[in-house]
Order: sequence, then C-alpha cells, then structure tokens
Amino acid sequence: MRRARASDGARRRATVTDVARVAGVSTATVSRVMNGSSPVAAATRERVQAAMAELGFVVNAHARALAGVSNRTVGIVVNDVVSPFYAYIAHGVEREAARGDRLCLVCCTQGDPQRELAFIDLLHERRADAVILVGGSTDDRDYRDELRRRAQRLSLDGTRLVLCGRPGVGDDAPTVGVEYDNEGGSFAITDHLLTQGHERILYLGGPPGLSTTVDRLAGHRRALTLRGVAADPELVQLGAFSRAFGYRRMTELLRERLRFTAVFAGNDIVAAGAAEALEEAGVRVPDEVSLVGFDDVPVAQEMRPRLTTVHVPLEEMGRQSVRMAVGDADDEDWRAAPSGLVRLGTHIVVRDSVAPPAAR
Repeated sequence: MRRARASDGARRRATVTDVARVAGVSTATVSRVMNGSSPVAAATRERVQAAMAELGFVVNAHARALAGVSNRTVGIVVNDVVSPFYAYIAHGVEREAARGDRLCLVCCTQGDPQRELAFIDLLHERRADAVILVGGSTDDRDYRDELRRRAQRLSLDGTRLVLCGRPGVGDDAPTVGVEYDNEGGSFAITDHLLTQGHERILYLGGPPGLSTTVDRLAGHRRALTLRGVAADPELVQLGAFSRAFGYRRMTELLRERLRFTAVFAGNDIVAAGAAEALEEAGVRVPDEVSLVGFDDVPVAQEMRPRLTTVHVPLEEMGRQSVRMAVGDADDEDWRAAPSGLVRLGTHIVVRDSVAPPAAR
C-alpha cells in the first residue's frame, strides 16, 4: 500500500491513522506523543514525529477544527470555569477529546437554565459529536421536558447528550450519564464525624433544591438516623457553593452562638470560607471545632490544618463523559454511542481537621 504523503494534500489530509501506519505504532501511541499525556520511549517518539513531518500532519486539533477541516467537536456546558469542580471535569473532557483529535468547546451558563438550553442549541448547530452538561440541576418539570426534547433532536443528528453529575431526565430520553456516589460520600464523611464523638454537626452550604445538595443532605441525614442522632433543623444552613457564603454565614452563626462541635461544609470552597471565619473568631480547628468538606480540590491540601474531605474523581468524570458519548478514541471508525450510566465511587481522605469534640 502506498503511503499517504504531503503531496497528496490536495486530495486528502493525513490522519492519526496514517501517522500510526507510517510510524509502525498504534493510534494511541500517536495521541500520547501529540498530547504529552504519558511517557513514550525516545525512539518511538522520534519515529512518530518523523512520520508527522513526512505526511505534513497538522498536530493542533483545535486549529484544524476552527479552520473548518474537522467538525469533530465535543461541547461542555458548565456553570462557570472558576470553580475547581467544573474546571477539573472540563480538563478531563478536554484531554479525552484531544486523544480523539476533537475540539473541545466550553460554554458557561452562570447558573441560568435558559442559557444552558441556548448553548445546547448552539452546539447542535455545530453538529458536535457530544454535548456534556455538568453539575447539579433543579427539579423543574418544564425544564426536564425541554431537555428531553433536545436530547431526542440531538440523537436524530448523531449527537449524544451526556448528563455528568446530574440526574436523568426520563427513561425515554436518549442520554447517557456519568455519576458519582454523592449520597454515599456524604454518608461516609458524616459517619466519620459521628464515630469521633460529634453529634452537633453543622451542615453548611449548597443551594436549596439543587440535586447535588439534595443528595448530600440525604447521605448526611441517613448517617445521623443510623447512629440514633436526632436531626436539628437549625444545624442545616444552605446557601451558595462559595467561599464568600462559607465565610459570611459562619461569621453570623458564631455571632448568634449556635452550638455545634463540627462543620460539614457542602464543598471544600465553602469549608475554606468557614475556616477563615473560625480563625478570625479565635476558634481553633480541630481543637475546638472539627471541619470537613467535599470534592477534594487543591484548596483542601492548602488549608492549615489540611482538610479532611470526600474525594470525587472529577477528571475521570470528564474522561468518562467523552468515552460514553463517542467511544474509544483509538478506534476512529467507532461512532455508535452506548446507552446507560457510569457511576464512579467516592471515598474519604482523612487529613488533619477532625478531632474528638472538646470537653465542655
């Protein structure tokens, strides 16, 4: 078989498969050389780079897509790109999309459901291979119906709608899902506090009605019930998943003299705000109040004391979202997306922010 060369460019551009054939390696190895995502032997790297040069292969998948050479696009729709929760999932999506020579487009809704629907329509117009919706959602029947209709229209054009970290929208909707054990992680971290002797546990943060908050509260309450600890409504203080909310509400609760020996922050960012308020008030963590979070983003290790939290495999959620939608990046002929659900586990990361309650 004659090799595809740069002089053939008028007829056909070289692909990852062409480079792999000329270099005598797999397409996965070519992807690793392009992305620098994994170690590759020096001799192998040189062969791949030589094949790229011979074929005139364009490495930058984003440049190719933007130039109109490829419509291989994956769209990710997030609340914002400042929150580490969304940023790490988006990073996983981008890395996996790049392995398949796909452009990754990131759209930010700022929490507006109508913007989310508009971005789905925009990505549909671009004939994206996949549209990935990230993060919790509110229980709104009209919105679910709109989402179901869009999933059906996307499917007719060969695009898969992926629900990442959010509930499904009905069995009849052609979607796939990537979830994590939100409720189980919340149960485990609450039980960890209970086994240390804490019963007055303040639950802090998480927008009311958001599916993420609902699941985390369910796990928290289940742990209290199984240990025979009565739930106190005053100890559930909901609000934004933000550092500002954690700081402001904790400052107010300390001023109001609400009694608690431990704080379960709805995420690590809320925990960082709460920790700042506790420090300003002269309350020592964990000597006087224990503190835990959720997500295990970098701030958890940067805090002093380091934060005990629940690890969520955020990047893997992003990677699995792409795989569920477009299949194996090493098989370029694979187009049919599987249906179903991937559920990833969570686990506690024990650090320095929890101790038995101080004697009072």
